[in-house]
Amino acid sequence: MSSHNKVSLAGLLIALGIIFGDIGTSPLYVLNAITSGKTITEELIIGSLSLIIWTLTLQTTVKYVILTLRADNKGEGGIFSLFALVRRRRKWLVIPAMIGGAALLADGMITPPISVTSAIEGLKQIPAFHDISQWTVIIIVICILSVLFFLQQFGTAFIGRSFGPVMAVWFVMLAALGFAQLVQDLSILKAFNPYYGIKLLIAYPKGFYILGGVFLCTTGAEALYSDLGHCGKWNIRYSWIFVKTCLIINYLGQGAWLLLNHHGELISSSLIEEGFNPFYGIMPHWFIYFGITIATAATIIASQALISGSFTLVSEAMRLNLFPKFKINYPTEAKGQLYIPAVNLLLFTGCIGIVLFFKKASNMEAAYGLAITVTMIATSVLFANYLVTRRTKPGFIYLYLAVYFAIEFSFFYANLEKFPHGGYVTLLVGGLLFFVMYDWFRARKIKNRYIEFVRLDHYIQKLQELSNDVTVPKYATHLIYLTSADNPKEIEHKIIYSIMNRKPKRADIYWFIHVDTVDDPYTTEYSVTHIIPNDIIRIEFRLGFRVQTRIDSMFRKVVEDLVKNREVNVTSRYVSLERNHIAGDVQFIVMEKYLSQDNELPFWERILMKFHFWLKEISLSEERGFGLDPSNVTVEKFPLIVAPVSNLRLKRVEEYEG
Repeated sequence: MSSHNKVSLAGLLIALGIIFGDIGTSPLYVLNAITSGKTITEELIIGSLSLIIWTLTLQTTVKYVILTLRADNKGEGGIFSLFALVRRRRKWLVIPAMIGGAALLADGMITPPISVTSAIEGLKQIPAFHDISQWTVIIIVICILSVLFFLQQFGTAFIGRSFGPVMAVWFVMLAALGFAQLVQDLSILKAFNPYYGIKLLIAYPKGFYILGGVFLCTTGAEALYSDLGHCGKWNIRYSWIFVKTCLIINYLGQGAWLLLNHHGELISSSLIEEGFNPFYGIMPHWFIYFGITIATAATIIASQALISGSFTLVSEAMRLNLFPKFKINYPTEAKGQLYIPAVNLLLFTGCIGIVLFFKKASNMEAAYGLAITVTMIATSVLFANYLVTRRTKPGFIYLYLAVYFAIEFSFFYANLEKFPHGGYVTLLVGGLLFFVMYDWFRARKIKNRYIEFVRLDHYIQKLQELSNDVTVPKYATHLIYLTSADNPKEIEHKIIYSIMNRKPKRADIYWFIHVDTVDDPYTTEYSVTHIIPNDIIRIEFRLGFRVQTRIDSMFRKVVEDLVKNREVNVTSRYVSLERNHIAGDVQFIVMEKYLSQDNELPFWERILMKFHFWLKEISLSEERGFGLDPSNVTVEKFPLIVAPVSNLRLKRVEEYEG
């Protein structure tokens, strides 16, 4: 067991700070979303609280904290880590992985806006700010989000140290405020009986659609699993007991306050416009300034955790070849902390767009949650397959699927009511992100169908003859190609063509490097095959899906080990340089494809390939994607002809004589 996985006070504090930020700030808006436009009755409040309690129990506690955290990929979690554990079982499992990842990213764009806006709208509870305009709130929210996204490039080490203590204060505050109201009406404890929740769904007018608001209490459960690697499952499990207790006490307190102060009252849009929110309603007037400050800090922390999680999600998708390659920076030495400028810009643009489009937290509530239900369904599919790989009894697997498909498809159906009220925004963004992933994955499969591999041993003698042919100018001492051939006895025909036909490339040593992305997140291994000692060498790198690809540095380390073991001589073969023991020059050749005009592709595949090559243009170049030094790289472009034109009509005629 790794040290970070052991239960400790530090681990528990880290869990509070970065694991539960999203789910921990849900009391800001859940009951607001449920009661909006409805008359406060005991049936509504007790039933809704019952549904919240049992959703937190069945969905968050049982599914994620107890079951899904078992799918621990060498200490890492998240939908792509889970996919890495099961991808060899069924090829089609890549589809739910891509759908879930895209939906998680899309719904992530609405989490910071709804959390921060809900906190800032608390200013309307203060008499001095009672008449504050919504545009003022919007400007404050945009300023907070702008600073937050700007700071990402510098890393979050300093902010991260304060996450745990601030969130500990937040959860204690939730429990204290809720308890103060709860003791005034102990009848609210009836909500622990699931009967009242079921009765509300069946008997209340349009009661089933209340699930759309109830679902908001568990939207952070998926992020909880994604952040597994930060502090380990046992720290998450133990701290969840404290978090869940505080959340339920606060929800019960809000419910008791609503029944005591607003029984029989219609929660109209005008009331919400004036700043009505049960979360702030349970605060004493003297506490409101401190409450808003802590709420704002908690929502910023929740947003930060989500942004960091998005960087990790996209980096994993890139290593698994499910997303275009973008530049990754490592602003600090902290393990797993990374920064992707393109993703940061995408999230920032999305968040600001959400704030400007919806304007109010109540409008965001109406759209929030639809996409995340899709992610939860995808996780259920992948986890069921994980259980199969663990040789779990089929009866338990079918029971798991029956229970959670019933729950999650119910939530999905109830959330569909949000589609015309803004849910289409997150589904549209999620759909676009899925198409990007699908196109990147599918286009790669199309290209691979037409890559021609040849037996390397057929060309060994020719390569040796070329290497010794002094009539050909020497191209480099060490000539290195990146190959996609899994079989060490094969090589792409295009590489042989590049060496011998395009412009003969004479070198002293030919190196072929193959990179295999493995299911273990942090594997860093290599093996060396001396096809012809000191002449033709193949290196196989086995890298985990969370390891940054730095082929330049890794190659130099391998060569250093080989020289130390006297397996290779890297001294320059030029006579004058060899006499002075000067190391030979190194040149990487990167083969960059472009879509040839000589193709007859079906319409859909033509669209996919054109979009794929457009994505390649705006994403990281091949050499930078592999972590190569551009000064040592030659890029060769070659046409990708995946469907040659077959019916080319051309007729010869005699030369016309005028």
